[in-house]
Amino acid sequence: MIEALLLLTQILTITLRAGTSLIYAAVGEIYTERSGILNLGLEGMMLTGAVTAFATAFYTGSPWLGVLVAMGIGMIMAAIHAFLTVTMRANQVVSGLSITLFGTGLASFLGERLGPASNNGNLVGMVGPRFGPLEIPVLSQVPLVGALFKQDILTYLLYALVPLAVYYLYKTRNGLNLRAVGEDPQTADAMGIDVTRTRYLYTILGGMLAGFGGAHLSLAYAPGWTENITGGRGWIAIALVIFAMWDPARAVLGAILFGGINAVQFRLQASGTTIPAAYLNMLPYLMTILVLVIMTWWENLSHRIGAPAALGKAYMREEK
Repeated sequence: MIEALLLLTQILTITLRAGTSLIYAAVGEIYTERSGILNLGLEGMMLTGAVTAFATAFYTGSPWLGVLVAMGIGMIMAAIHAFLTVTMRANQVVSGLSITLFGTGLASFLGERLGPASNNGNLVGMVGPRFGPLEIPVLSQVPLVGALFKQDILTYLLYALVPLAVYYLYKTRNGLNLRAVGEDPQTADAMGIDVTRTRYLYTILGGMLAGFGGAHLSLAYAPGWTENITGGRGWIAIALVIFAMWDPARAVLGAILFGGINAVQFRLQASGTTIPAAYLNMLPYLMTILVLVIMTWWENLSHRIGAPAALGKAYMREEK
């Protein structure tokens, strides 16, 4: 019994750590899409955030500065996306995909000298400062619940971020204005809400949180830089937004599901299972797709799709 509890605690600990970057990116995307802007550039933003965070931390010795730089690069890329889609009224899907392609190429270029190098036939990665686990005394020793208190500082920040994101979205006037812009920008404009400023603000916020998620990957979850370190997490985060029905609290459940499957497949590989590693690596993504399909089917069946009505639609203010 005790051994089973310890095993479950270990799996839950890895689950939370694996889901952290997804939660940051998904919450940011929820706010962006709530304003009516679809951002398919998350993968590129997370990749550039990861490489710039690690490079900054490696050369300056400050992981916090790495996080700030990652958020800054996410902000710049999101601002470009906002300019193209809000000001120039470009196609949001095309713009987002372009950002991902650009970010992937830029991350590959910047990380060329940062990845694992050969040393006597062995691949050795560069080691820099990182955010290690910070165990909280007493609480971290409690079975199962203790997994919540064996995390790095960036994961602990989520314990405050998610409740604040929910409160802001549903309990404040700014959150009401945000939802109004995403549902009906014409009416929101008539009420005196600056639609352009709102869309810029939350698109940039989403990019900053995507960069933050990328920084967590290279500074805490898997410290270091490797090609394609995100492993498609940007796309998974976009799927989680639909799974969560554009609600930050539900996005946490989706991220835990992905992280849990990820943790289980790691344990299976470590136990020496005969199942090929490639199939195990696919499990988190297959389960995410399956859950997404089921949720979409259920929502269509019950006629309660939660997508903002103006999502993906450009807005042009009519001249009086």
